[in-house]
Amino acid sequence: MEETIHTPVLLKEVLEIFNPQSGGRYIDATVNGGGHAKEILDRIGDNGLLFGIDRDATLINRLKNKFATHGNLIAICDSYRELDNLDTTYGFGAVNGILFDLGFSSYHVDTSGRGFSFLRDEPLDMRYNPEKTKLNAYTIVNSWSRAELTRIGKEYGEERFAGKIAEMIVRERAHGAIASTLELARIIRKAIPARAVGKIHPATRTFQALRIAVNDELGELKIGLEKGIDLLAFGGKMIVISFHSLEDAIVKETFRVKEKKGIVQLITKKPIMAQPEEARKNPRARSAKLRALIKK
Repeated sequence: MEETIHTPVLLKEVLEIFNPQSGGRYIDATVNGGGHAKEILDRIGDNGLLFGIDRDATLINRLKNKFATHGNLIAICDSYRELDNLDTTYGFGAVNGILFDLGFSSYHVDTSGRGFSFLRDEPLDMRYNPEKTKLNAYTIVNSWSRAELTRIGKEYGEERFAGKIAEMIVRERAHGAIASTLELARIIRKAIPARAVGKIHPATRTFQALRIAVNDELGELKIGLEKGIDLLAFGGKMIVISFHSLEDAIVKETFRVKEKKGIVQLITKKPIMAQPEEARKNPRARSAKLRALIKK
């Protein structure tokens, strides 16, 4: 399988804030293609350690192959909601920095075959880790109530036509299970008034909502941030790069509460955004917001 090229977002800003030094210990909690990881590995040297975590076994195996000659990388297939348990297993110790890049992997859209995209015909799955996650998108679409479908559409997708979409899904599945991405995308398109169809694909928000629900992404984030802050050494830094308002709201509130308690100090009073040149070269960077803190 051909490897998707991964361009790390806000790399310059991440390195400036972390300022990784030889011998440093870092966690990349969403290591993905290893774009940020590579630059951190190069700076911490052979006597440093980077723990790279990702839920997807395929991405972790690729990472191990990609950095096979790096003795300072420990690649871990698991969820960052398990940071405390992983610390027991791998001995993170007090780390100098933790990075959460919450960007959606292009691998999952382009080549995973798990139904993350509405642009190709694939089974409705949307699990990052099929071995550990039981719930999938097929189950949600075909068995959850109209009220539940409406709720996740509004809450996780910020879809203003969530009720109409849920109604159409329930009506269509009465004639047979909805099994593929293209079939679901067609149903969503039918539910949205033609006058309301804009530049983005009509299924975008619903697919986002399903993905978040399947993988409990927002719940994971809340838990991961709390456990990550606990693992930071005094003077250690946490960086979170989010890509939509739901994520950013959780990060902002968690950081605010920790600052109020005197546990951390904010490095970024307002989120850092990509510079125009980066946004032009890498469209993914346009919606990125970086927030950072330091452990007191």
